[in-house]
Amino acid sequence: MRHQQGASYIAILVAIIGFAFMVKIAVAVWGPYFDDRMLDNQIKEQLIHGPKNLSPQKFIGEMDKRLSMNNIRDIKFADVAQVTNVDGLQVKKDYEIRKPFLLNIDIVMKFEKSFDQSSVQAQ
Repeated sequence: MRHQQGASYIAILVAIIGFAFMVKIAVAVWGPYFDDRMLDNQIKEQLIHGPKNLSPQKFIGEMDKRLSMNNIRDIKFADVAQVTNVDGLQVKKDYEIRKPFLLNIDIVMKFEKSFDQSSVQAQ
């Protein structure tokens, strides 16, 4: 019975540091992933409700308005996506975000996805 004393102070300190590290990772990664999810939803909504003969420039303008309304101000749509209009709109999203994490360590998140107006409207 004398040797069973429970967790030591060092074990508790290591657990707290590990928990703080995991929280720091979650906070650093949450914002860009949430913004990307909102961007995907706005692209789908615009493709579903937008006309088939919409020019790529007008689509980009509408997407910039939608992103601004949803308080996503650090992403410019023209910088992260290419829009073409061949038999309906096609949007190819391809970008990466680099976030400083700890000292000289960065977290790099890469986002890629393609959208086709005819397949999105069929869903």
